[in-house]
Amino acid sequence: MTKIRTAAVIGSGVMGSGIAAHLANAGIPVLLLDMVPTGLLPQEESAGLTLDHPKVRNRLAVNAMDKLKKTNPAPLYSEAFMDRITPGNLEDDLAKLGSVDWIIEVIVENLQAKQQLLSRIEKVWKPGTIVSSNTSGISIHAMIEQASDAFKKHFLGTHFFNPPRYMKLLEVIPSEHTDPAIVSLMTEFCEKKLGKGVVQAKDTPNFIANRIGTYGLLVTLREMLANGYSVEEVDAVTGPAMGRPKSATFRTLDLVGLDTFVHVANNVFGLVDDTIEKEVFDTPEILKTMVEKGWIGEKAGQGFYKKVKSETGKEIQSLDLGTMTYAASRKISSASLEASKQAKGTSGKLKALLGAKDRYSDLAWNILKPVLLYSAEKMNEIADSIVEIDRALKWGFNWDLGPFETWDAIGLKRSVERMEAEGSKVPDWVKAWIAAGNDSFYKSKEGQSFYYLKNEYRGIEAKPELISLSALKQQNKVIRSNSGANLIDIGDEVACLEFQSPNNAIGGDILTMIQQSVDEVRSNYRGLVVANEGKNFCVGANLMLLLMEAQDGEWDEVDGIIRLFQNSMMKLKSLEKPVVAAPHKMTLGGGVEACMPADQIIFAAETYYGLVEVGVGLIPAGGGCKELALKASALVRDPEVDLQPWINASFETVAMAKVSTSGHDTKRLGYMRPQDTVVINDDHRIYEAKQAVLRMDAAGYSPPAVEKIRVVGENGKAVMQVGAYSMKQGGYISDHDVLIANKLAHVLAGGNVSAGTLVTEQYLLDLEREAFLSLCGELKTQQRMQYMLSKGKPLRN
Repeated sequence: MTKIRTAAVIGSGVMGSGIAAHLANAGIPVLLLDMVPTGLLPQEESAGLTLDHPKVRNRLAVNAMDKLKKTNPAPLYSEAFMDRITPGNLEDDLAKLGSVDWIIEVIVENLQAKQQLLSRIEKVWKPGTIVSSNTSGISIHAMIEQASDAFKKHFLGTHFFNPPRYMKLLEVIPSEHTDPAIVSLMTEFCEKKLGKGVVQAKDTPNFIANRIGTYGLLVTLREMLANGYSVEEVDAVTGPAMGRPKSATFRTLDLVGLDTFVHVANNVFGLVDDTIEKEVFDTPEILKTMVEKGWIGEKAGQGFYKKVKSETGKEIQSLDLGTMTYAASRKISSASLEASKQAKGTSGKLKALLGAKDRYSDLAWNILKPVLLYSAEKMNEIADSIVEIDRALKWGFNWDLGPFETWDAIGLKRSVERMEAEGSKVPDWVKAWIAAGNDSFYKSKEGQSFYYLKNEYRGIEAKPELISLSALKQQNKVIRSNSGANLIDIGDEVACLEFQSPNNAIGGDILTMIQQSVDEVRSNYRGLVVANEGKNFCVGANLMLLLMEAQDGEWDEVDGIIRLFQNSMMKLKSLEKPVVAAPHKMTLGGGVEACMPADQIIFAAETYYGLVEVGVGLIPAGGGCKELALKASALVRDPEVDLQPWINASFETVAMAKVSTSGHDTKRLGYMRPQDTVVINDDHRIYEAKQAVLRMDAAGYSPPAVEKIRVVGENGKAVMQVGAYSMKQGGYISDHDVLIANKLAHVLAGGNVSAGTLVTEQYLLDLEREAFLSLCGELKTQQRMQYMLSKGKPLRN
């Protein structure tokens, strides 16, 4: 069976170049090919180039690669990964397709164009090479009707969602000819190597996610037009209140592009026969009008929303569909929306929203009901089970719950009774399932999850790489627990420390659990993983608590909090068993300091990691400065080698509150150590951390030796302070920024000692704590803390 080590992407548009970038993210060398231009650009003519010059012939792919460097959010984990992409063209480099393991076609969504390209590919195709089409809905079978049997066996659809780096869903669509072993190989490869959530879809119009998701968006638009709801009203209901993204309906359409959305809707409209279904997918006139006007969303500067400059800055305006004019967006509120906001969990929010019985509750029901019924009606046509449908909508549209999970959340039996009372036709299989005594599509028993499949409950496959802390808690695997954290047995005598405070902010409860976890693991376990399944790993220390104590002048309390933090981190670091941290998403301030004591850090690819305390007028004081100084000292062991450049780099990173753009990017910022790694599939993060613990334990783990830290001293501090002064003179930072920077320089330099002095970790911790306490007493720091808590962004005062 083919192993995928190299790939080629044909088509260097936004999607093709994005797929190439993500293959490069995964360490796959990739050839990016496009057509040969038929004319010269003015700059090419002035440079004396001809149509035969390689720069001209490869222009489309080269330009696409240049755009990758400028695109935000970044398609690449690290710009250095661009070296893994080689540009080319379909005439000079077509034969090179015979030397790669996977060829991905990503050209225009036109069946004839795809057929022609695949015919060309087959002529240079090496038997065994996998070929796939990234299509959002064109028939996989139709593309290869004229291909050989061997080619058909190795061909399938691989529908990435845009942007490929960030969107989890990948729909794999085999044709009736695709070798099942190829489907299995691609599923495993895309999950493990590309970090995707793979769903197997049937070869039907728009597959799964776009079929259901597009239907839901069109139903919403029709309900809006029928009952006079505004753009803001619909988005207020169809966002977090329903367990959907903040972009809700119309912000999502603006982001996708109305032209793209209309194309996707038209694809279904042209391929389905059912008149009722066809009517839904018939593009509403309002969308056609907006596309004709060029109001296609964010890429055109306006769609359902647009940003305009006003006297107070930028203003977001929304479109009035009645007058086709824009006006300032207004905030929407109602009893049902407030009830949803106050409820906990998506299930609670939905029940609260639907139960309040007002105008917005009606809107939610009238757009939710048809989506649930349509999902049930199309279940056997588009997928093999409800699991694929639910995962496709969660991973492709970022819904908290898929359609069948949503049905369970609002009450299957009760909601079906309401649907039928309102005259809706419920699919027979749903009614039969309820009549058999079942009140949900999913259920859990002793930590095992089951789902509906062909009139019975089937167990959901438990993959070893998927360690679910929530499932383990249901299985009574909690060893210790308090309001802020849990210590959970994750098997094989490994424990996991899970934060569970609001935003996973670190307070006394988490610090207490860290200390208790160390004692527990020391006595009874082989090692410890520090990880959680929250939206973010940890956004830092409990800022509200610190601010309250500082404003009240309770300096002994503040000092006690910092000492507890420092002591907890040192206790974690000195544990005689291996410790592995597995951060993900936002890992800021104290969250970084909670990872630094670990023997190894396994970053999720999407980890945004940085010591950001200067943004609230402080410096790191939980060991962050100390660990950076220690890392520099350990890297530069020769006393004759100048340590200053390493310390300067750390000073700049912390003083400017730099945050990594990925797990890989932590290396650029100086946070990644030689033993640290990155895992691309976030679902495998805890498993990989556990395996690292077991490997260290099996190798006969012993904690790292306690070493003294060589510091740059007073002279080095002066170098950093001169840099801060220059920034101030240039107008880049304020007087208070200079004060903070000077405190930071004092700590990183090791205080008022001679260059080359060896100091202890505790000595640097004491410097951290003294600097932190003095800054807490500054009014401007307290103003920064207050502003961050109330506005969610830093104050530059």
